[in-house]
Amino acid sequence: MMPASGLIDPKALFGVAPASIWLEIGFGGGEHLAMQAQTHSQIGFIGCEIFENGIVKLLAQIERCRLENIRIFTDDARLLIEALPPGSVDRVFILFPDPWPKRRHNKRRLIAGDTLDGLAEIMADDAELRLATDDRDYLCRMLERCTDHRDFEWLARRSRDWHVRPQDWPSTRYEEKARAAGRSAAFLRFKRRPRVLR
Repeated sequence: MMPASGLIDPKALFGVAPASIWLEIGFGGGEHLAMQAQTHSQIGFIGCEIFENGIVKLLAQIERCRLENIRIFTDDARLLIEALPPGSVDRVFILFPDPWPKRRHNKRRLIAGDTLDGLAEIMADDAELRLATDDRDYLCRMLERCTDHRDFEWLARRSRDWHVRPQDWPSTRYEEKARAAGRSAAFLRFKRRPRVLR
């Protein structure tokens, strides 16, 4: 549903308005998204993915598990971010994004200032941003960009908080591939600072 403002009302995408909206950008094969949707039937999930194989895999899981609380966006996630109203998303997942390891490709990395600005705009106060990577260089970039951003607060208080995946955070095939290759993953949680504090 498109209100007069030209923005999408994400809750209107579902037959029954969900309690809140969670967004996963780059859901890969969809295993994390499907598991979250099964566990949280009262939440509306929007998954962004541009690769057809991943979309097909998620569609198969949606049909097999009869998941009615997932909607899929098959274009650049930044287009969706621009179309969502301020404060409309309660949790965002960006798990194992392409690290673009070559220096000349670094500008293509999703975790950048403009993306974080857009996410901060659409995220509700105290909403959570969850990031994961097994690439050491990208981990440093994620930490640098997010901790420098005025709207996000890192929730880690000790090293275990980002070296161990929280129990309510299902594993993904990318995590399993990293582990099989001997690479450890980092799991970062950030909170969207309340707007009233500024």
